[in-house]
Amino acid sequence: MPSLPSLCEITAQARAKRERRKDARPGELLEAALELFVEKGFAATRAEEVAKLAGVSKGTLFLYFSSKEELFKAVVRENISGRFTEWSAELEAFEGNSTELLRHCMTAWWERVGSTKASGISKLMMSEAGNFPELAAFYQEEVVLPGNDLIRRVLQRGVDSGEFRQLDVEYGVYLLLAPMMFLALWRHSIGLCTAHDATLDPVAYLNTHIDNLLLGLRVRPEAGS
Repeated sequence: MPSLPSLCEITAQARAKRERRKDARPGELLEAALELFVEKGFAATRAEEVAKLAGVSKGTLFLYFSSKEELFKAVVRENISGRFTEWSAELEAFEGNSTELLRHCMTAWWERVGSTKASGISKLMMSEAGNFPELAAFYQEEVVLPGNDLIRRVLQRGVDSGEFRQLDVEYGVYLLLAPMMFLALWRHSIGLCTAHDATLDPVAYLNTHIDNLLLGLRVRPEAGS
């Protein structure tokens, strides 16, 4: 018959469980905050609601995040801006041509961000940025500018290799951003209440956009060549 654990062992196990729970709390709070920010918006989301959804007290939330604004910034970093270093390295290591890279970037965006709750952050910022200029400046610095830079590098790679025609790369960035922003808005607005049989297929939509975009970007062979 196995021996019963000693009091010291029980105490150690309880302490370890508490420590594991403590370590998990920031992630649980960020997950709860993302859900509520996307569902209700920044202004309408209250700190106590986030704490309740995460299963902790409001005081516990403020042990980890000093304000609702700092909580929002942490949500953005966890889900988007904190991944730019990884995405930049992936771009640098990509071995295919620029056509393949462009298609990979746009479909990967949908898989990793667009199809997740994190895409609702874009809609939130579009609707509430004017009321929260500090958060708008933060989002511009940590998401918009690095994101634009990644797209710019993809386009410039194609131009430099001779695959893409010469173009105004700065405005070319918005050609790629447009379908992403449309899908983010659609997914968190009309897409929530559209009948299933009429629902837009995001992957098919992106592929159609990419196919048409590439018709304009690719260098065309000269007539008679």
